[in-house]
Amino acid sequence: MRWAMADGPRGGVIVCPVDAAGSPQGPEHTYPHPAHALRHHPTADRWIWSSTAAFYPRLLDAGETVPRCHDVEAAEAILLGHEGMWGLPRSLAAAWARLRGLPVPEDPPPRSFAGEPEPTLFDAAPARPHGSDDLPALLAVHAAQQDRVAASAHPHRLRLLLAAESAGMLVAAEMHHAGLPWRADVHDALLTELLGGRYPGGLEPPRLAALADDVSRAFGERVRPDLPAEVVRAFRKAGVRITSTRKWELQDIDHPAVGPLLEYKKLYRLHTAHGWSWLQTWVHGGRFRPEYLPGGAMSGRWTTHGGGALQIPRVVRRAVVADEGWRLVVADADQMEPRVLAAVSGDAGLMAAADGTRDLYEALAARAFAGGRAEAKLALLGAIYGQTSGDALTYLADLRRRFPAAVAYVDEAARAGEEGRLVRSHLGRTCAPSETADDGEAGLPQEDEGSGAAARGGAAARARGRFTRNFVVQASAAEWALCLLAALRQELAGMRAELVFFQHDEVIVHCPEAEAPAVEKALAVASARAGEVMFGQTPVVFSFTTAVVECYADAK
Repeated sequence: MRWAMADGPRGGVIVCPVDAAGSPQGPEHTYPHPAHALRHHPTADRWIWSSTAAFYPRLLDAGETVPRCHDVEAAEAILLGHEGMWGLPRSLAAAWARLRGLPVPEDPPPRSFAGEPEPTLFDAAPARPHGSDDLPALLAVHAAQQDRVAASAHPHRLRLLLAAESAGMLVAAEMHHAGLPWRADVHDALLTELLGGRYPGGLEPPRLAALADDVSRAFGERVRPDLPAEVVRAFRKAGVRITSTRKWELQDIDHPAVGPLLEYKKLYRLHTAHGWSWLQTWVHGGRFRPEYLPGGAMSGRWTTHGGGALQIPRVVRRAVVADEGWRLVVADADQMEPRVLAAVSGDAGLMAAADGTRDLYEALAARAFAGGRAEAKLALLGAIYGQTSGDALTYLADLRRRFPAAVAYVDEAARAGEEGRLVRSHLGRTCAPSETADDGEAGLPQEDEGSGAAARGGAAARARGRFTRNFVVQASAAEWALCLLAALRQELAGMRAELVFFQHDEVIVHCPEAEAPAVEKALAVASARAGEVMFGQTPVVFSFTTAVVECYADAK
């Protein structure tokens, strides 16, 4: 049974049963809290609501979870992109207004899984659907979304994408609620060890101050290593021409300032991104609770709103420690994007190499290259990312000859991108056109207006081609990861284990030590289910490297 849930009076909710198409199948019910609705209708297997962030945190706080949902706003964003209308407002109010031909309101600020801030006197009233209560608008927009999916070229795939995106919204809320175990005392100790202690008043920690002095001493004048322009000028005065202070440009320079400068940069990043201020802001009650944004990147990859959860430095991972008697099951997908390319392209040879019997790159080397694993990896990643120079070009010719369908798949995506056509992932997430493509469509100068414009247009087209070449693989990999999360969430149901961390090719489950073997099995089952639901019967195996550890830093 499916139920729809919308805002009700005085902070309550209004719900009603609906059929698969979203049509009402019974009377409306009003409850003072979303949890009351779930407890009165325990057989509901899917909830339709405007936004997971609007309702699910309240349910989690009350100890309730839902099996599935349809997040109307997440679905609207995907459907707008699929229809070539990227960036239009996605809220329920906006979707309802478009449906009725009324003025479309701008989206309000994104809701937070941490809960809504207290309103102030000068806050604008939230946008409401025009001329309707929330529940009728919700049902109408949901029904229209179902019709739009049915009218698409691949309705089964697009329907799966919307379901997976909604499942990702549930997982993101649950991970925020559970939090990643974090030992603040361990974090503080490692900062003290590496930075030399915390100075009051915002002054640099002793280790950074000492390294800054070493850099200045090497140049013979006062130079602030946190200001790249000063460093570049100092090197030029010393007869060394550099264009930036990036590591790859500095590490081959023979100058006494290089060593302390590189060490300063490393510790400065730690201090600013994950130092004491970060610890005080983001870690409470032994948990780090970032704000995940599913589908935050155009490819569908997740992003975060502050906290830097998707870029936890290896040294800081020492603070990620399981609770006493518990373990972290850390699972890292093996060569995910190349395996996805094998599955989406249907290349028989590449699928055979990705059958899971051994390392994919080693299998490629044995089948296609006179060289070894490194050459095979360079060729395959060169095909995906569009590297067309140096050794990658030579190896790509071998790859094209041995695996023509796989290379043709990304070549066609690049060609479509260069020509300004729509480029879609396997399930239907759509890449937005570049600004240059939009300018051309608006009638701005093109090739016939001069060689400078032609060169700029050609370079922009090639750049978009490189982007779309990678997009079709990366976005499809993000879809597989969403299906994995949905399946893993179901496999973990009934356990005490909790999903606590996800980035595009890695998940962490926090569980009692006795449940660790069951969690590893659940990961294997979920991986196979994700591959099957995405690609049907395929020889491609999506394998994981899994570690059961007490501390995240020990996983690799």
